[in-house]
Amino acid sequence: MERKDLQALLEHVAEGRESVEAALSALTANALRGGVHDLGFARLDTDRAVRTGDAEVVYGAGKTPDQLVAIVHALRTAHDDRPVLVTRVTAAGLDALRAAFPGLTDDERASCVMVGDAPAPVGRVAVVSAGTSDGPVAAEAAFVARASGAEVTRYEDVGVAGIHRLLQIKAELDDHDCLVVVAGMEGALPSVVGGLTGVPLVAVPTSVGYGTAFQGLTALFAMLNSCAPGVAVCNIDNGFGAGLFAARVARRAGGNR
Repeated sequence: MERKDLQALLEHVAEGRESVEAALSALTANALRGGVHDLGFARLDTDRAVRTGDAEVVYGAGKTPDQLVAIVHALRTAHDDRPVLVTRVTAAGLDALRAAFPGLTDDERASCVMVGDAPAPVGRVAVVSAGTSDGPVAAEAAFVARASGAEVTRYEDVGVAGIHRLLQIKAELDDHDCLVVVAGMEGALPSVVGGLTGVPLVAVPTSVGYGTAFQGLTALFAMLNSCAPGVAVCNIDNGFGAGLFAARVARRAGGNR
């Protein structure tokens, strides 16, 4: 049972169109199903959207193509009114999903797939990346945010080495509900952006950089020690987490605007 179904049921009870006993029976039947679909190799959480507003997302890495197809099929059956999102999909997994679900939406740079139509966007997210090399993580964040119901704008290659590029888009950043700022190397971009705007900001360090970047640790520590207030930080290369967080912020802000 989706969140909208629960809302409709409660509205029907409040309006006298449904008895309390009938509503109780419907809720009890749903609870007994437990929201778990057991495929043997995976136990899918089919009621996650009811609890959180976002359905279970499939992490593609480490899964066989056949497993991916089976999982996506089961999730689409459980809630065909919302898309199924797959992240970190491999080339073999992408081929299998394309064959099984014609018309899907994919982004090879983001390593993401969406089976089903994206919801109507509510709220605005800007994904800002320091350099072209940060592109895959930024693309993942943007793809996830759009699949999760936000309108998304990308701003690429605006790192602090040419800070005038960032200043040129400052006014545009102010017109969003949440920012995802992606950077490797020394990880300075989120602090600079956080000093230019009061829009909620989630920073994503990437594993881009030379030796002392330590596969993203330098950027992570810099972002965690940001002197700009209001900067939240995701894990290294975690475009997925940042994109979902930003979409939730934007949906709340956009829905209340």
